[in-house]
Amino acid sequence: MLKKKDSISKEKKEYISPQMKEFLEREAERSNKNKAKNRPIVFMTYIMVITFMALFGYVIYFMVHDADRVVADSHNKRQSSFDKFVTRGEIISGDDVVLAETKTDDEGNDKRYYPYGSLFAHTVGYNSYGGDGIELEYNFQLMRSHSNIVSKIFDDLNDEKHDGDNVYTTYNCELTQAAADALGGANGAVVVMDADTGDILVMYSSPTFDPNDIDSVWENVHSDEGSSSTVLLNRCTQGMYAPGSTFKVVTALEYMREHKDYEDYTHDCYGSDIFNSVSIRCSNSTEHGTLDLKGSLAKSCNTSFANIGSNEIDIGKLHSLAEDLLFNKKLPYDYGYSMSQFVLDKDSDDSEIPQTVIGQGDTLITPLHNALIMDAIANGGVMMKPRVVTEIRSVNDALIEKVPVKSYGQVLEPELAKDIIPMLEAVCSEGTASEYMAYKSYPVAGKTGTAEYDNNGNCNSWFVGFTGGDDPDIVVSVIVEDYTTNQISGTSVASQIMDRYYEISEKTK
Repeated sequence: MLKKKDSISKEKKEYISPQMKEFLEREAERSNKNKAKNRPIVFMTYIMVITFMALFGYVIYFMVHDADRVVADSHNKRQSSFDKFVTRGEIISGDDVVLAETKTDDEGNDKRYYPYGSLFAHTVGYNSYGGDGIELEYNFQLMRSHSNIVSKIFDDLNDEKHDGDNVYTTYNCELTQAAADALGGANGAVVVMDADTGDILVMYSSPTFDPNDIDSVWENVHSDEGSSSTVLLNRCTQGMYAPGSTFKVVTALEYMREHKDYEDYTHDCYGSDIFNSVSIRCSNSTEHGTLDLKGSLAKSCNTSFANIGSNEIDIGKLHSLAEDLLFNKKLPYDYGYSMSQFVLDKDSDDSEIPQTVIGQGDTLITPLHNALIMDAIANGGVMMKPRVVTEIRSVNDALIEKVPVKSYGQVLEPELAKDIIPMLEAVCSEGTASEYMAYKSYPVAGKTGTAEYDNNGNCNSWFVGFTGGDDPDIVVSVIVEDYTTNQISGTSVASQIMDRYYEISEKTK
């Protein structure tokens, strides 16, 4: 009896009237419609939350990792407001000479002063018209003050500006003056590097200008009369020149790489010859006779190297070697420069080969890049990263930042670099550089170059080399424009700079 009542009770609970069933179905349908309507809103809510979290995360990352870099960027125009509170710091040479400082004029205004005038115009630069050189690249560091707290308190009490930090460079004042003196009035460029560290001791470009009178210089350059002026151009890093016979070093390296028996190479030079339907002659049509590879480089024999390029090496591999040495590529240099170019490749017309392998044709290089290639040879195939700033210090001489010495990396096999050095030494002892380099009291290796720049036989004069032998001291790269007219050779300029370097070294021992 009890079971029957339970069964009836259960049936009553499970029974749903038609009206209730209809109501529940309508509610379920409405709920499904609402869910369908809300789905995009929910989706967008998730997107907004994720986006907000990503932005928040980036802000945290930026504050920790990138804030200083952005503030210090030389293109950040907000840096110009710093001079309301900070007196711009000094720029100091590697031999502790002030190259740029701030003085107060008669009206009480800060004015930038460059004690050596035109000598460092392209390197130290100037602090107006957008700025240039160290003044531009280290603008933030020069306008940032780490003077001690006591000094800052006194400055604030006296309503004076804080002293900015000082930038210490690698430039050597005495050696730069020697470069300027050696060039005389000729247009050209000189780069001198410390072979071990990559420190730029000299980066001198001529013609130059006085940054103390930048207003007049700027007005002249932008006038109709001065519109063709290249006085603001840093020829060391932006001057693009045919490498001339200095490129024979690259051609020789490729021959040595492909021919392990390179010491057995011989060539009979008759002063001129035809290769791939192109006439090639040596300087003054000089007949060099029978030459090996060492003699070919020492005498800078055009017909020998045209023969190597036309008959003895793979042009595709030569192109690869050139790119290993950073032709057509970025240099490990943090400031403005022009990219060197080498266009000859395996698909080029054979007629382009003879001129290109001796450094003519469409090949172009900067004096800085030529120095880097020679530096790699001097360092067993390792190219150093050029360094122009060593450290940042406060006005109280506290170290703020140290700029480390860095290498770019191995760009040439060590054996190859080692084996070509005796050939480069022969260039200086018995070859085309012997007039100025044969009787030095120190080891010297290098390569001369005479590069034609028009169809009238006018040419520029190169020398690129290094001193110190197995323990290299400095790398010197010189280009003298229009050698045909001024008769100042790159070798002569380099010789004077090298001698002066050792005089300074002896004096500072």
